[in-house]
Amino acid sequence: MARKQTSSESDEPAIRSAFTPDAEEQKCIALAVNLAKKQLKEGTASSQVITHYLKMASSRERFEQELLATKIKLAEAKTELIASEARQDELYGRAISAFKRYKGEDDEEL
Repeated sequence: MARKQTSSESDEPAIRSAFTPDAEEQKCIALAVNLAKKQLKEGTASSQVITHYLKMASSRERFEQELLATKIKLAEAKTELIASEARQDELYGRAISAFKRYKGEDDEEL
């Protein structure tokens, strides 16, 4: 005779508890996505779930994701440029000080 499954027994493998809040969040997201998949397969998904996945599949959403990725790259490039300019200013300052010392002037005289 077949055993009746309890709530702890399912087709899904057991999920370990998360060590960090970020890992816990990712675990919850994975569970929610799995539930949405199951509901979509069974035809019991709410209109919000269906609308969400339809939106994710649209060309506009893909364009917005690409635009967001481009903006992130631009922000990273600007950050690198600012850091590079700061290093360059420091090097110019050192070079000027070295030239002044070579010329026989003290930095404090000027």
